[in-house]
Amino acid sequence: MKKTAEVVIIGGGCMGASVAFHLARRGVTDTVIVERESMLGAGSTGRNAGGVRHQFSSESNVRLSIESIGMMERFYEETGFEIDFHQDGYLFLLSDEENFSQFQRNVEMQRRLGVAVDVLAPEEARRLAPGLEVEGVRGATFCARDGIADPNGVTLGFAKAAQARGMEIYRETEVTGIRVESGRVLAVETTHGAISTPIIVNAAGPYARRIGEMAGLDIPVAPIRRHIFITESMIDGAGLSVPANRIMVIDFETTFYFHREGAGILFGMSDAEERPGFDMTVQWEFLEKVNQVALRRLPRLADAGIAHAWAGLYEVTPDANPIIGPAREVEGFFMINGFSGHGFQHSPAAGRLLADVIVDGAARDFDLSPFTFERFTGAKPEGEMNVV
Repeated sequence: MKKTAEVVIIGGGCMGASVAFHLARRGVTDTVIVERESMLGAGSTGRNAGGVRHQFSSESNVRLSIESIGMMERFYEETGFEIDFHQDGYLFLLSDEENFSQFQRNVEMQRRLGVAVDVLAPEEARRLAPGLEVEGVRGATFCARDGIADPNGVTLGFAKAAQARGMEIYRETEVTGIRVESGRVLAVETTHGAISTPIIVNAAGPYARRIGEMAGLDIPVAPIRRHIFITESMIDGAGLSVPANRIMVIDFETTFYFHREGAGILFGMSDAEERPGFDMTVQWEFLEKVNQVALRRLPRLADAGIAHAWAGLYEVTPDANPIIGPAREVEGFFMINGFSGHGFQHSPAAGRLLADVIVDGAARDFDLSPFTFERFTGAKPEGEMNVV
């Protein structure tokens, strides 16, 4: 293991890999990723549904999406590595009149930023996703450039491209402490030794708060368990009884979502009763709650068995927006945390922005003020509405 590095990145998920890639592009190659697991992307990155979308309620998040999805569309040209990326769209179903009105206002903002989003009647939504039941739906929104991407491919693409420029990765290496003296970081202590460094990037996902505590910081990120289920094959003698494409359908008020996954359906839903914690055991009784909603929106699920299920952790902040930037109290400590369920899809842009801040002191062409660490010390900031 190296004894010194210009930058040490804690966490080898999509965020850490993206920061390393963008730093290498800026000429910062004396960089190390420290990853606790044996593989990159083994934490929250590898346990998400892979969705990417432009349809957010805050302009800052839409701008992150525009840059990130654009980079995914050009991923081979940008990194030299291919990814699995299907742009079949996101379809939001709105049953509450107030929510439908808010989504229509969001669409106006999204269109102003150059994103093509349609407002649809319930029957138009049904035609996009055969088998969908739209009873009680007031309207829907749809963006054709939204879609599903491969988290593992994106993470490894960023990491391999950064390694080719000199970045090093230490797997199965856990961070045990951070040395801070006179208000600035000096080193990262790990199970395999210490690395002296003037710059630390906290990219530890749901463990961001623990890493912050090592530097004397209280980072307001809480881990919240989320479940994903995949059905057995739904191909029968009459053919495929699920949408032919991978359109992501989200019933906004209940947060139930689904998209085709191979010959089956991937689906999930948030649990309002879930409390913060690191337990990723699948709670099979929760499936009954999901089914009560799922069978109302996609009746064909009643005939499907479950082939796979897993749970992962959202890294949630009080306003459901991320923290991107430095900690003023601890010089050299940078954060890219708390994306509240939309981290993977924003990792290309977020990594570029943090690399700019590290190299130049500020992000190019982007206002990061909604994502500062210090926003939590004043009045409650306006949050992101479109969290599922």
